[in-house]
Amino acid sequence: MPAERSGGPAPVPPVLRLEALDAGGLLVGAADVDVVGGGDVVAGPFAIRVTIGVPAAPDPAGLVDVALSVAVSAPFTGHLRLVATVADAAEPWWLIPGLFYGENRPADCDRRFPRFEAGADDPAGMVSDHWSFRSDRAATPAAFAWGASGGAMTGTDETSPAGPTGVGLAHRGDVAEVHVVFPFREDPVTYYGSATPLPATSATYTWRPGERVELRAVVATLPADRHAYAPILRAVHERSRPLHPVTPWVTVPEAADIAAEGLVRWHYDPDPGVLLETVGFDRELSGGDGRPVDRQAMHVGWVSGIPWAYALLAHGRRTGSAAAVDAASRVIDFCCANLSPSGTFWGRWERAGGWTQSWTPIRRGLHARTLGEATLFLLRALDLGDRDEWSLAARSNLDVVRDRQRADGNLGSVHDASDGRVLSWAGASGLTWIAAFCSASSLDSDGSYLAAAVRAGEYYARFVEREFIHGAPEDVDLAPTSEDGYAALMAYVALHRRTGDARWLSLARRAADWMLTFRYTYNVRFAPRTPLGVYGFATRGGDQASPSNQHLHAYGLVCTRELAELSAATGDPHYRERADEALDCFRQLLATADGELNSYRGMVTERYYQTECFQPKGMMLTLSHAWSAGVLLLACEQVIVGERRSDD
Repeated sequence: MPAERSGGPAPVPPVLRLEALDAGGLLVGAADVDVVGGGDVVAGPFAIRVTIGVPAAPDPAGLVDVALSVAVSAPFTGHLRLVATVADAAEPWWLIPGLFYGENRPADCDRRFPRFEAGADDPAGMVSDHWSFRSDRAATPAAFAWGASGGAMTGTDETSPAGPTGVGLAHRGDVAEVHVVFPFREDPVTYYGSATPLPATSATYTWRPGERVELRAVVATLPADRHAYAPILRAVHERSRPLHPVTPWVTVPEAADIAAEGLVRWHYDPDPGVLLETVGFDRELSGGDGRPVDRQAMHVGWVSGIPWAYALLAHGRRTGSAAAVDAASRVIDFCCANLSPSGTFWGRWERAGGWTQSWTPIRRGLHARTLGEATLFLLRALDLGDRDEWSLAARSNLDVVRDRQRADGNLGSVHDASDGRVLSWAGASGLTWIAAFCSASSLDSDGSYLAAAVRAGEYYARFVEREFIHGAPEDVDLAPTSEDGYAALMAYVALHRRTGDARWLSLARRAADWMLTFRYTYNVRFAPRTPLGVYGFATRGGDQASPSNQHLHAYGLVCTRELAELSAATGDPHYRERADEALDCFRQLLATADGELNSYRGMVTERYYQTECFQPKGMMLTLSHAWSAGVLLLACEQVIVGERRSDD
């Protein structure tokens, strides 16, 4: 579906330029490109034949194919960069899918990772007015820029005959530039998941006389609406899908059985009734204290706790597994029996110290998203069977958060565990509470929960409409993340479900499009001897966690139901198809028997390293996470139940 175009001046067509860079990144030649006719140009040592694709029918997304046939008369080690410029961009807006969003890192964000600031030159602090990255960091190797009246996009494939490619952006005065580069350069520094950057790096390629190197790119002109990326990324996805297959290892019911077994066998501890957050693949490995590396802790929601206990409960009820039902029920019982003095759940439990705050550095702080997610899935558990203690805990959480809501609809981001004061109003982590309030219809005798959801929906709409949603995970502060997209989608689908209001449906669709910018549209190429290369792991359908946490994760499965519901409400199958491809992706790399993947049956990793961040590309984290097994189980159960309903 094309993005809605705002009124105002017509889009300014991008200007294309080819640049030659030496191995150190120094510009050694440049030439303008005729975006309509192409032709022969010379840029430094490069003689380039430019062919502009003329499709049989106009591309509905406005994509224009650019083919570059490159020759040199003498050996040259360096880079060729295709640049698109936007001239009216004193205050530019950027998008590199999954990697860079606007300024990318708000100035008051505690987590340090690449940030854009006009005129800045602080590589050590990772603040700059120009950035270039390797393409496999991006969910789609493309860069978008907007100015006052329109914008431009450039994109390419992850790899090329000149080696792995790169994407990037730069700002000079009133001009915004986006580029693709063959092979990649990372500049001004390289981000590796740490607050301390690594030096700038690049791939190398030597262009030789007598050979022609054929390179491919796409470009597009954008209207002023920042949401104009949506039809372009959809078109790129449709082009990529047949070229990048994903083959699940197991069926959906088999995946559900494996994930449920993993939760019960490895993560569940009946003393006192918790889902341990992480357990090690290697059961002989111990820490410095001689104890297993398993994390003896449980969040009430998010990375452990009630959401995944609910998935286990649903599975146990469907399959008749008493062990699954008992484990799930005891986890929910334990959470509900231990509310904080403020009336909400606690943030997390630790074996050494009992119930305590969230991971926020704010003393006594409880994170709104974690509390909201726990409450939402507690309400879903109540749908499987009413229990007084669960109902009382749900009502307590709902009541106190409703009563803390600010007049403008903000539900707060961090709450004091002792007295309930809102300690932070920043960001959009309160979004998750909208779905919780909407799901409490059986407890909402006076309609106050729905009224709170509507007020919150109006307040948080500004984040969706600005295309910058941030604050959902406890561990990345105010960074934009894929998890913010999941929370927004679930919130606005829930509001539409309860009210039927078309405004909420429109926001749900916009939130889904933004969330899908984090979803890989292609299969990253891995070295054949890396674990992901050996197993042929296909990345299409996996989500970049965030620009700060650059690894693939499966948390997007949490909104499998909502994407299907959005497709049904809009008559657009795209969202259901994207949910299905995510479930296909994460039915790979599942250990079906002890010993597979150097792990045990039912263990599910959190991280797949598709780029150079935290670990070398091609590795995977050798820890099983409760949420990773839980979210896979949740999606499988939602699909199985949905298919059964469609057969009725």
